[in-house]
Amino acid sequence: MQRPGYPPTAASPPLHHPVPQHVSTIPMMRSPPPPPGSASGYSNYGGPQSSHVPQPGMTPIHPAYGGFLNDHTAQMGFQVGRTAYMAGQEYVEQNLFRYINVTALKHYFNVTNGYVLNKLGLVLFPWRHKPWSRTGGQRTNSSGQAETYFLPPRDDINSPDMYIPVMAFVTYILLSTLLAGLAGNFQPELLGRTATTAFAIVIFEILGLKLGCYLLNISNESQLLDLVAYSGYKFVGIIVNMAASRLGSSVITWGSFLYTFASLAFFLLRSLKYVLLPDNTADNPRGTYAMARSQKNRRTQFLFFYSYVVQFFFMW
Repeated sequence: MQRPGYPPTAASPPLHHPVPQHVSTIPMMRSPPPPPGSASGYSNYGGPQSSHVPQPGMTPIHPAYGGFLNDHTAQMGFQVGRTAYMAGQEYVEQNLFRYINVTALKHYFNVTNGYVLNKLGLVLFPWRHKPWSRTGGQRTNSSGQAETYFLPPRDDINSPDMYIPVMAFVTYILLSTLLAGLAGNFQPELLGRTATTAFAIVIFEILGLKLGCYLLNISNESQLLDLVAYSGYKFVGIIVNMAASRLGSSVITWGSFLYTFASLAFFLLRSLKYVLLPDNTADNPRGTYAMARSQKNRRTQFLFFYSYVVQFFFMW
């Protein structure tokens, strides 16, 4: 059967594809040119591979930076900056480190975890501790002279350190602001005010100690650093008192204050004996002379006044 209207022998018309009448504006994608100075080649991914090799005396950099850091002007700038840094470091060493003995200061931070725990126990419970003398001996220095040395804190629990005073000082400031915040009285200025007050008390205490040592003719090699270390142990007891005050009982608060004050005073009285009362006995190898009885009595009174009266006022 055939459909009407179409001849059975008619051929199908030829197919023609449309021809575009205007040029396409789509840009062709091409690979970026290789960086200057690189040899032609291809990487494992089929793209151009750079073979940039830095010249001797120039800083090796990635080719994507265009060789900016390899410029002679940039190299000159780096050299000027390096020279300025070395000059500044030398200035600090000549002007700051001549007042601070860095080697001696490192001695006071040579501690261990066991020493810190034992020292905290000694500060809070000093009643049955013996002996109080520091461990040391004699040695010959580079110039051939004999000098006295003491073991670092990690090897001698009687040696003063600065790790505990510094950590207690920072903890006191943070705990003060924390308690003020819990009470609803926190202000941003409280951090600076608390730190300034505590730092001023420590400075005033050290100045008073130095004045007393000057009037009593007390001097030794590490006296200042020893006094700075001992003046910071009071913050351990202060932290305990602040924690006890959160219990809300006046009996506990006063009892904690009196106990920590008494323990600190006893600790300082025993420890500072070998700093403020030097002698030529076997208990204190640092001393090189014996004292007259009247001079020793004045130093003992000064030590008692500092350990009990001054510490009570500052802890209060």
